[in-house]
Amino acid sequence: MDNNSQGSGGFKGGLGGLFGGGAPEYSNTELAGVPLTGMSPLSPYLNVDPRYLVQDTDEFILPTGANKTRGRFELAFFTIGGSCMTGASLGALNGLRMGLKETRDMAWSKPRNVQILNMVTRQGASWANSLGSVALLYSAFGVAIEKARGAEDDINTVAAGTLTGMLFKSSGGLKSAARGGLVGLAVSGAYALYSNWEHLTGSSSPSSTRLY
Repeated sequence: MDNNSQGSGGFKGGLGGLFGGGAPEYSNTELAGVPLTGMSPLSPYLNVDPRYLVQDTDEFILPTGANKTRGRFELAFFTIGGSCMTGASLGALNGLRMGLKETRDMAWSKPRNVQILNMVTRQGASWANSLGSVALLYSAFGVAIEKARGAEDDINTVAAGTLTGMLFKSSGGLKSAARGGLVGLAVSGAYALYSNWEHLTGSSSPSSTRLY
């Protein structure tokens, strides 16, 4: 029995020497503060100090003076792409509705399917083009105003939204441009109010997620 115990101990010691020495022993107090979320409990045979697994600092290294949130230029690509995809989806649904309405007197056949499909693709492309153009104008105005003022705040958001509405509807004349500017002012103002709602109501943790 003793020989077996000694042999087992020698075998473990041999493995410990082969894989970097014997495993250190830690008390329950030292292991109590180690987060184990998302991974299995630590094996006592791993030669890893669990104190090195605790992350109490940021995971990313930012340049000195850099902002932790993305600027308008970085968000412009997401805004334009997301607007195009949203417009294509909404336009496709609207085209499907219009196609079914216009062909309700036709029997289910290949001509009817082709007509509905044409309406879906036409409306999807039109809506994607419209929303993509609005997002492009808004992003361009936002970046230009930010560079001109040298500051990033809600004034840029409201100004970019107002100018976007005016320019997008400028082809219809001054009245149409004015109405577009009012719509852009209302939408951008509502978004700015929503982004700062917790701060305005005196909440201790204002919202940090902003998509300018």
